[in-house]
Amino acid sequence: MKFARTPTPEPEINLIPFIDVLLVVLIFVMMSASFSKFNELELNLPSANGRVPEQRPAEILVSVNAQGSYSLQRQPLGRVDTRTLAEALSTASRSLDNPVLIIQADARSTHQSVVQVLEAARRSQLNHITFATQGQTGGGAPASSAKPGPAETSRR
Repeated sequence: MKFARTPTPEPEINLIPFIDVLLVVLIFVMMSASFSKFNELELNLPSANGRVPEQRPAEILVSVNAQGSYSLQRQPLGRVDTRTLAEALSTASRSLDNPVLIIQADARSTHQSVVQVLEAARRSQLNHITFATQGQTGGGAPASSAKPGPAETSRR
């Protein structure tokens, strides 16, 4: 007995419906993108004649490295407790009038290290506190690998 196999037709992918769907999606994106221009608000912001202060306030710089060691005014203190850090801050601020405490913490330093500086500032009655950061470039890397100076330091 001879069995004849009927040849099965090869499956075929029809691209025309796929192209139609892509064109509809493209038209939808183009239409929704053109409507976003109508949702914008036109704002005229006020202008001000801001001047740079003639005199910078007195600054106390506390640095925290990744290992949790502290330095005060670029003088290393090592790993100290809150009480010792508060005494050092009080001594540094004694001769200054209304000083600003600048905390310069390494990105890898622990949260506890920074909180310890804040607690020491509270005990020393330093009320003006700010954090120093380095500016970011487009690639997400720090703009400068050097220690930020007064021109490179931004405050928040």
